[in-house]
Amino acid sequence: MNSVWNGAGRRIELCDVGMRDGLQMECQFVPTEDKIALVNALSAAGLPKIEVTSFTSPTAIPALRDAEIVMREIERGPDTVYTALVPNARGAERAIEARTDELNLVMSVSETHNLCNLRMTRAQSFAALSMVIAMAQDARVAVNVSLSCVFGCPMEGDVLQEEAFAWVQRFADLGVQGVTLCDTTGMAYPTQVAQLTAGALARWPGMAFTLHFHNTRGMGLANVLAAIDAGASRFDASLGGLGGCPYAPGASGNVCTEEVAHALQLMGYGTGIDLPALLAVARRLPALIGHDIPGQIAKAGQRLDLHPASADFEAIRERALARNT
Repeated sequence: MNSVWNGAGRRIELCDVGMRDGLQMECQFVPTEDKIALVNALSAAGLPKIEVTSFTSPTAIPALRDAEIVMREIERGPDTVYTALVPNARGAERAIEARTDELNLVMSVSETHNLCNLRMTRAQSFAALSMVIAMAQDARVAVNVSLSCVFGCPMEGDVLQEEAFAWVQRFADLGVQGVTLCDTTGMAYPTQVAQLTAGALARWPGMAFTLHFHNTRGMGLANVLAAIDAGASRFDASLGGLGGCPYAPGASGNVCTEEVAHALQLMGYGTGIDLPALLAVARRLPALIGHDIPGQIAKAGQRLDLHPASADFEAIRERALARNT
């Protein structure tokens, strides 16, 4: 069987965005030393890429006001890329000085969402990000562009595929190495994902595309599988399923890193992730953020994590067998 249902060892790379996309939504500040310990533990668990933080104004995102310290003091594994969200030229300067491996730039393909989220038109965002890309190229730092609302905008509705692809082309023309297609508000559905993913991979075969899904309407894992079936091999996911979007009412967190890794490994895909180690990291989160996490695997355990029968099992069996005599 050669299909999405048979991984056959095919490599799927997960980038954990929980330290940025997840923690930025939390009301409770996670201490700097705990952030560093979480990133180190994710590296040790085999995550090939980690979005460590955001070099945004501390006033805008106080939860990540320790970006420089965290990025400078993490233990860097040789097989892990440490990326960070960068909103502007000043953020890029800070990130480069802190030895960030990759700058992740963000804008929306929806004009309304871009204005609400970034307080700029798309043209203004593109002009600002073009400057950042030039800075990164001069510093020989990799760049990824995350395009928000590719699969729909909660204020405008459907986004035309060609509109999204036009923005991919603009960044490809600037020499960007990677583009993330983001379901920022959880509006994507599998057939749409399959069509758009296949179209993007066919049009830009040399581009490193990543898919970024939220589980707002319960289709997160289905969308991951649809994208894999269309040829995708890179995905964002968030430890514990943390995250959300302030401009999408009811939006939930990203697809859960440990849940996606668990499902893919059961299906025969290779992720390079030590799942028990990853689960141990996820189980640290509730104490740090002050509430339960959406992810289910950290609570229920892996599929074959077995449990002992009840203490009176032998008595139950004896009574059952006695009924046959």
